[in-house]
Amino acid sequence: MTTPPEPADAPDRPEPSRPGEPIVPREPQVVPGVRASDDEREQVVQALSEHATTGRLTLAELEERIGLAYRAVTRDDLAQLTADLPGPGGLAPAAATSPVFRGDAPRRSATRWIVAFMGGTEKRGRWRAAERINAVAVMGGHDIDLRHAELDSDETTIVAITIMGGMDIYVPDTIDVEVGGFSLMGGTGERGSRRPARAGAPRIRILAYNLMGGIDVWRLPEETKDLPLKQAKKAAKRAE
Repeated sequence: MTTPPEPADAPDRPEPSRPGEPIVPREPQVVPGVRASDDEREQVVQALSEHATTGRLTLAELEERIGLAYRAVTRDDLAQLTADLPGPGGLAPAAATSPVFRGDAPRRSATRWIVAFMGGTEKRGRWRAAERINAVAVMGGHDIDLRHAELDSDETTIVAITIMGGMDIYVPDTIDVEVGGFSLMGGTGERGSRRPARAGAPRIRILAYNLMGGIDVWRLPEETKDLPLKQAKKAAKRAE
């Protein structure tokens, strides 16, 4: 008995290339992502900033993701930026049900005091910055690197005091930095990149007080976020 031919409008069926081989289904058609709006980009930027103030993102991670958010073309691009973060923020609702996320682990203790007496200290890498930090250097010095710090607030205040000492404070150039204070037989300098702060970025307020001492605030270019301080400072000098 012969098999009648299929109708001309019957859907295509995957066939094995050789007798006995398994049938491989055809790849599904990929539908292009929906393009994102400016309001949706701002929504994700705000969500990222809130996650930074709870310690889930460092300043460097925040700045990287904000840059990607403003360059995002589709909603899928935006969703990738919050996929590993909990809660309803951004455009990734599935992330709220994720069993493991960075916020589950207990947060490290916040740094409120940094003190050096006739010596020096370095604060760098991933560390938690309290809303207010008091940094004191007496006949000594500090290197305070905020590029990979976790923030407790969207506005962090550093009260920096030097007495016959020195201090260098490093921040990404996309962060809003405000410098104030006064000096007696000393001085405070702002060095590095002059790039404007990015909209929606946290603010760092530095109140610098010097007595026969000096404080330099370095705005490091965003692209130096993973470089050692020595190389990052060279890049900052070139950007002056």
